[in-house]
Amino acid sequence: MAAIAIVIVSHSKQLALGVRELAAQMVQDQVPIAVAAGIEDPENPLGTDPIQVYEAIASVFSDDGVLVLMDLGSALLSAEMAIEFLPEAQQEKVYLCEAPLVEGAIAAVVAAAAGRDIHQVMAEARGALLAKATQLGVVTRPLSLVTPTTTNVESPTREIRVIVSNRLGLHARPAAQFVTTAARFQSQILVQNLTRNTELVRGDSINQVTTLGVRQGHELVITAIGADADEALAALQGLFANNFGEDNVTLNSPPVHNEVTPTTHGELSGIAASAGVAIAPVVRYQPTHITITEYHVDDPDAEWQRLQAAINTARQEIQAVFSQASLQIGDAEAAIFDAQLLFLEDPVLLEAAHQRILDNHINAEAAWQAVVDEVATSYRALEDSYLQERVDDVVDVGRRVLRLLAGNAAANLHLESPAILVATDLTPSDTAGLDPTKVLGICTTSGSATSHSAIIARTLGIPAVLGVDAQVLHLADGTLMALDGESGRAWVEPESHILDLLAAKQEAWQTAQQEARATAHQPAITRDGRQVSVFANIGSINDVQVAVASGAEGVGLLRTEFLYLDRTSAPTEEEQLEVYQAIAQVLDNRPLIIRTLDVGGDKPLPYLRVGLPEANPFLGSRGIRFCLDRPELFKTQLRAILRASVGHQIKIMLPMIATVTEVRAAKVILGEVQAELNQAGIAFDAAMKVGIMVEVPSAVAIADRLAAEVDFFSIGTNDLSQYVMASDRTNPRVANLVDALHPAVLRMVQQTIQAAHAAGISVGLCGELAADTLATPILLGLGLDELSVNPQSIPGVKQAIARLSIVESEAIAASALQ
Repeated sequence: MAAIAIVIVSHSKQLALGVRELAAQMVQDQVPIAVAAGIEDPENPLGTDPIQVYEAIASVFSDDGVLVLMDLGSALLSAEMAIEFLPEAQQEKVYLCEAPLVEGAIAAVVAAAAGRDIHQVMAEARGALLAKATQLGVVTRPLSLVTPTTTNVESPTREIRVIVSNRLGLHARPAAQFVTTAARFQSQILVQNLTRNTELVRGDSINQVTTLGVRQGHELVITAIGADADEALAALQGLFANNFGEDNVTLNSPPVHNEVTPTTHGELSGIAASAGVAIAPVVRYQPTHITITEYHVDDPDAEWQRLQAAINTARQEIQAVFSQASLQIGDAEAAIFDAQLLFLEDPVLLEAAHQRILDNHINAEAAWQAVVDEVATSYRALEDSYLQERVDDVVDVGRRVLRLLAGNAAANLHLESPAILVATDLTPSDTAGLDPTKVLGICTTSGSATSHSAIIARTLGIPAVLGVDAQVLHLADGTLMALDGESGRAWVEPESHILDLLAAKQEAWQTAQQEARATAHQPAITRDGRQVSVFANIGSINDVQVAVASGAEGVGLLRTEFLYLDRTSAPTEEEQLEVYQAIAQVLDNRPLIIRTLDVGGDKPLPYLRVGLPEANPFLGSRGIRFCLDRPELFKTQLRAILRASVGHQIKIMLPMIATVTEVRAAKVILGEVQAELNQAGIAFDAAMKVGIMVEVPSAVAIADRLAAEVDFFSIGTNDLSQYVMASDRTNPRVANLVDALHPAVLRMVQQTIQAAHAAGISVGLCGELAADTLATPILLGLGLDELSVNPQSIPGVKQAIARLSIVESEAIAASALQ
């Protein structure tokens, strides 16, 4: 198989990283992709650097060829100059390609992963736009027409009926999951809401699926036409059976006040959207208004390409917002932006915009605005108020593309000093980017308590009052305002007695929050007196601060991969030492378990990849195998960990152990490093404990032998589940089999615990299962000594433990094992 490499050169680092992520996901990271983008200038980060391009090419160089894709202007000049730095023999193997950046990268990696040569890969990249334009041009109907496309009558047609049990039906996130799943199959998927007697709509259209107005209790008929119809319907039925991963508890939304009236003495009444009190000067936010003028164009194809370019850039921006929001507000709420990404990929919407440009010879802005308005109108026409509010997301995405077409800069919502933000409205993207230490409160003249912006504000802990009188928009910046997000009231230049009352309420609120955190700082002890350690899984310095504040008794898993990713060379010993010491310092004397580098599988390191791409990287060189193959890389990390261990309770944990030989080989290298440090007179904790991750079935089978070699076990149920069930957790067709609560997996957990305790060593669990409070009694009943979870889950897990007894937990576990 050809080992073609791809290099992406762009003025924008954010854009290039987004393109790389998108392309890499297409082929499960089988193709080396390097990025050379942006310049090191905080004031003006846009630009390209020939040396950076040269380094990127060198990091992935392959004799089979390197394809370089660029955006406009100096990117081409930088790429041409970079080639001149290469040895002459290598220059002939590097090809600059004029293909479109996003579509070209995707087409190129797919062709490269299929083993095609460099010329075929270039041809695929160059043809990317033509292929997409041809595909989108096949259907030439307006957006409102939902008749299915013509299908081969000989193809199998299958049909299922489902009753929707989701609390809010197919709102944005479940609709996004439905469309994403439907799109993975060759069969055409059609959906009809029988309860509302709608027409058939396409299952690969986010807007058509959402505008079916599907609520809890509605009956749907889903039809699949094509060779894989049965598989497609089975996957879709699995989503409904699993409630799309949602629980059906009542939404944690404050009551909605419909009447919004201004009151006397500077008091404003509105909608209580996010609890808490804020007292601060106001800062008004007025988004740039984009005026759309329709005009005639002579070259509709060029205009269509201009719209596609703006949509592609919007996609990268939303992907960046999604990544940031995942860190700040968690994956569940960040999934809002998954739905926005699907909106940009909606074939019906894109076909409609394309057709308007071609048929009417109008500019991209006018065509885009028209189709977005049409979708927004269809949402507003729904009877369901919750689904009506999803129009905010449609408008948010629509404005983003228009802003890019107009060449306007993104809105700046970064405040210099703490303030209350006053605006007509805030989009979900606006809200997700707010800094809660600077934006102390939100006051808008429109919006609702169930809007995505309100949900995000609550998750961020920013008090918000929405729907107040428009007079607030005329306030001068710096005017003192107070707001109470629980009662839905705001005060302009409040009198002293109002300030006193609100300050008292704010203090009571903060005291209650502190008490809740204090409970989390107490040990987790069952009703019958068994104490279970609750540690945190972390992947950065920021995470450890959140973990300690959330009540973590230590770190059960420090994922060190973050030190190695998004760079062109491995971190030095000093760089690692600095980070490990900083984390240990925050933990004070709490335990810190550092997992050695665990890359490979779904976490490749392009600058360390050697040889051909692996056909099945999850069964390839990953974890300890990867490190044992690169002893110098491994030694550098071990030296840094040992040096950081002085005066701290640090332990080493080895990932992906499958044999006793691997443990012994790792311990030999560790011994060599210890000897080198002794010889150099460098201090370290000579009694530092060494443990292993148990995440491979062979490790469970020989757990008794492994327990004799190490000081502790930590069970990684994420990988163990997929290896036990022989199911890739990233493959939607089999992901439902990757169930950590399956008796086969639980018996593996039980066997590991029994072997560890027989050998007198402790055993923890650091997979996602540990954070599932429904699983807590089972894990306690199986005898685990510690649970390690994401920091946000610590208080809930501790509360769950305190409500249980070991006796009842053992009974529940015995049942689950069956």
